[in-house]
Amino acid sequence: MFKRYAIYFTPPPGGFTRLGTAWLGWDLAQGCTVPHPEIAGVDVAAITERPRKYGLHATIKAPFTLADGATEQGLTDALAAFCAAHPSVILDGLALTQIGRFMALTPKGDTSALNGLASAAMQSLDGFRAPLGEAEFDRKNRPNMSDRQRQLLRQWGYPHVEEFFRFHITLTGPVPDAEMVQVRQAIEANLMPAIPAPFDIDRLTLCAEDMDGRFHQIERFALGKAANSL
Repeated sequence: MFKRYAIYFTPPPGGFTRLGTAWLGWDLAQGCTVPHPEIAGVDVAAITERPRKYGLHATIKAPFTLADGATEQGLTDALAAFCAAHPSVILDGLALTQIGRFMALTPKGDTSALNGLASAAMQSLDGFRAPLGEAEFDRKNRPNMSDRQRQLLRQWGYPHVEEFFRFHITLTGPVPDAEMVQVRQAIEANLMPAIPAPFDIDRLTLCAEDMDGRFHQIERFALGKAANSL
């Protein structure tokens, strides 16, 4: 039984996915923990504790509770139809970027097509999302948010959409300043050589959160092709 659903980009099977999954310690596709790499001087388990439950992914539509009357099958069918009708996006590659206190992979080059895809998916599938209750809105309404972000939170259930959307694959939780250089070097040595360039966003994935808070892959759908899960 799942309590929330999300639309993610998850990379295909291969070297990058294998290494990235081990780095985080959770396999979305298989629904199981995996051993972290042993890296001298870096406590990989500690710095990946916060993002671990989500697995190796980039958020397209943030986790949400199903609306009354909505079903997992209906959401699956809608995502399949959406993906069949929208083309894939090719990025120049991915760069390792510090965002605040955490490290993530972000796109190189023009992101306009990717941003458009994410906005279309977020809006097209929003009918499956239960509206935020006041208690949940208050919990997500952070002091540093702008009025526009609060408007987006109220409208779409998440503030980092539309002009605030930023595609990223999170690799760490908050990293102490004294450890940042060493963590960056560890990622550069262990993950970056396996990342394809160009980098193809050719599928979207329906994921769901179990009762323990871990996310699992439900189905992956190819963009711009007949609606068949891959």
